[in-house]
Amino acid sequence: MATAQPKSAFETVLEWSSNRPAWQRDALRRIVAKGKLSEDDKAELVQLCLKGQGADDIALEAVPLTAAHIPAAATAGSAITLTSIAQVSGVNRLAVGQTLPFAPLGITVVYGDNGVGKSGYARILKRACRARFVGDLLANAFDPAAAGVASAAITYSEGTTPAAPIAWVNDGKPHPVLSAVSVFDRDCATVHVRNENEVAFRPFGLDVPDELAAACQAVKEALNAEQTRLKGAQDAVFLQPTFSADTPVGKVLSNLKANTKLAPLEAMAQLSEDEEGRLAQLNEDLARDPLRAAAEQRAAAQALQRFADDLAVTLAKTADEPLSGLLALAEDARDKRAAAKLAAQTAFGDAVIPGVGENIWRALWEAARRYSVEVAYRGQPFPPNTADAHCVLCLQTLPEDALARMGAFERFVQADTEKVAGEAERDFQTALRALEAAPIRIAAFPLRRQLTLKSKATGAAVLRALAAARLRRRIALDSVHETGTVHMPDAAPDPVSAVRQVVSDMQRYAGELTAAADPTGRKVLEDERNALHDRKALNVLLPKARLEIDRLVQLARLSKCLTETTTHAVTSLGNGIADQVITPRMRDRFQEEVQKLAASRVRVDIVRSGGKYGSPQYQVKLFANDRAKVHSVLSEGEQTCVALAVFLAELATAGHASCLVFDDPVSSLDHRWRRKVAERLIEEAAVRQIVVFTHDLVFLNDLQTLARQRRVPTKEISLTQTAAGAGVVHEGLPWAGQKIPERLDNLEKDARAARLLYEAHDDDGYAAAVANFYNRLRSTWERALEDRAFCNVINRHRDYIDAKNLKRVTVLTEADTASWAAGFKICCDITDAHDPSRGRNASPPPPDDLLKHVGELKDWAENLRIRQAAIA
Repeated sequence: MATAQPKSAFETVLEWSSNRPAWQRDALRRIVAKGKLSEDDKAELVQLCLKGQGADDIALEAVPLTAAHIPAAATAGSAITLTSIAQVSGVNRLAVGQTLPFAPLGITVVYGDNGVGKSGYARILKRACRARFVGDLLANAFDPAAAGVASAAITYSEGTTPAAPIAWVNDGKPHPVLSAVSVFDRDCATVHVRNENEVAFRPFGLDVPDELAAACQAVKEALNAEQTRLKGAQDAVFLQPTFSADTPVGKVLSNLKANTKLAPLEAMAQLSEDEEGRLAQLNEDLARDPLRAAAEQRAAAQALQRFADDLAVTLAKTADEPLSGLLALAEDARDKRAAAKLAAQTAFGDAVIPGVGENIWRALWEAARRYSVEVAYRGQPFPPNTADAHCVLCLQTLPEDALARMGAFERFVQADTEKVAGEAERDFQTALRALEAAPIRIAAFPLRRQLTLKSKATGAAVLRALAAARLRRRIALDSVHETGTVHMPDAAPDPVSAVRQVVSDMQRYAGELTAAADPTGRKVLEDERNALHDRKALNVLLPKARLEIDRLVQLARLSKCLTETTTHAVTSLGNGIADQVITPRMRDRFQEEVQKLAASRVRVDIVRSGGKYGSPQYQVKLFANDRAKVHSVLSEGEQTCVALAVFLAELATAGHASCLVFDDPVSSLDHRWRRKVAERLIEEAAVRQIVVFTHDLVFLNDLQTLARQRRVPTKEISLTQTAAGAGVVHEGLPWAGQKIPERLDNLEKDARAARLLYEAHDDDGYAAAVANFYNRLRSTWERALEDRAFCNVINRHRDYIDAKNLKRVTVLTEADTASWAAGFKICCDITDAHDPSRGRNASPPPPDDLLKHVGELKDWAENLRIRQAAIA
């Protein structure tokens, strides 16, 4: 029965993360994608942690780790080999339209100087495949219009079967198939010098709990710093309160919590005008003798009592009943006078003098009657009935017709209609004179201002009532002599009861002031004053309270967040992964790899060294002295070899032999370690595809030599930078790295190209082409001396001698040296490396000479090769 494949470290992490806080799941995604978290990452994790506990002002969203983010498990299956990278867009300054091919077997070496695009292609593979630290992948920083999202077409084979090309886009996740391909560079090394000056061992995947624990610590430190800041940010008003602790306001403000509701305080925040006055009165009276203040209150209350009485009398005169009664009397008098006038018209219809029978005439008549009956004809009726009677007005003798007329006048005057009209008019005049005799003057109520100080609303009500009464009086006086409907405005609400209430309050307050002479009674008033004072202060205190509650909410949130930064669960995860990964098999394989890379120079072992926060710590310790500081003993080259040993040891546990990519694996190393690394890579290239990016020609030469010796297929690609951008792909190596056959082939092509310029009569172009041709031909004679004549026994810039080919050097004859000197001299005579004399202006040799001189070098090198091959 087949045994189940154990879970990879990443699969274990993914399963474990399912019930972790969202910010930790997001942190795991970043760690798996990038390896190391940046300061920006940590700052965003703090924000996500706060958002998870209810901070609603954070737009950032957590993106949890999913199966799509983790590299493929190292399960048995077909090997994945890379075929090419093409259609690159949005990656550094890599030129468009380039295709970087890879040999399916053996080793592909991608050579280029610094800055020509090697790292750009390597970064694509780090993000699409399996790498510990993928780093950032940026667009062209020198072109603002460059594409912002990196993309490429990556072709590959699964086993020997070509697969459909992958349209890769940099989405932060390794490709599920390409993640079987592993990438190694200095950043991805699993051995590094720690701050404690110990060389630590972290197998791929085991460092995820470490980084998560470090992220928890970073988040915790940031939260603690914010917590400290918030604790010190409390407003001074709550440290040294300006409010009383036992007032309704103070009881709330003294016990603010994160969940305190401020609605009750908001309802108390506005004092009424009466409350404002009350507060002012309390402040004033409590600052002096309460008994004297009580006496003043009583005196003021008595004055306001009289004020209320006078106000009641004044307003009563313009009440609806007296005013409507006056208007009714005026109307009644007019109606009855009209009836009397109608009767007078009947009685005096033939009067020749106007106005007879009207009021003025009646007054004259009444005077005449009194004079007649009381003086002129005492004891006789009016008009008199004696024969010699005279008119009391004109003193003429009254004839019979005049007496008859006067009798008619008197009968009219004595009639009921006239009496009724007169009585009605007298009643109206009495009421009218009473209203006219009662003018309403607001200034006649000087205590109104004092009342307003006690109760602004009551003072305003008094003013409205007096103004309305004055208006109603004026309308009534103006309307009594007019007929028709009178539009009388409504009377204002009667303020007398309110004034009397103020009086009552003042009398009660006077009693309180009297009681305030005793400490208990005084405290009652002081409590009231303090309550009003604190309510008035709420316009300042409420905004501070809102800020304080927000501060407490943030502190409560921080406390909850801090509980999520504990690393106990992370440590348990690390222990579990360590038990799966650091197995005896892994340690044995590590020893094998160290031996291959460093032989007996580095005798180290993987030793558990405790733990901190995350997973257990493992160190690389010397066998001879486990207390020695390894970083002081191992050189940089030895440390790199140990790192590579760990990398290869981890891959040895995989069930497939997919491609391995190395980006400048021997940077800054000397020849001994370059050679060891080259040997190990060529050995691995015999069983799987190897891709190496390098700028080191010596390391390149080692790879070529070892591959040739072990018959490992080799493919060389060179990258250059042109106006189109970096990463321009060329088959083979640049001139400096080409072998003699490649150079001779290129020289023949240069000679044929020069012939075309010669035949086109382009003299300047031909001269320049010839000069370049002989420059390169001369360098090829030099390279032939090194590679062919001396069989690479000694190489420039190589720090060792390859003595095994020394005997082949013995085939070199004097004729060989003469031929070499002659060919080299021709190049020196024609090349423009030296300034010719002024008198010499030789024409460049014809095209046939160029091909002839190339052939001479080819024949010289081939002849030597044949003779050397004959030596056993």
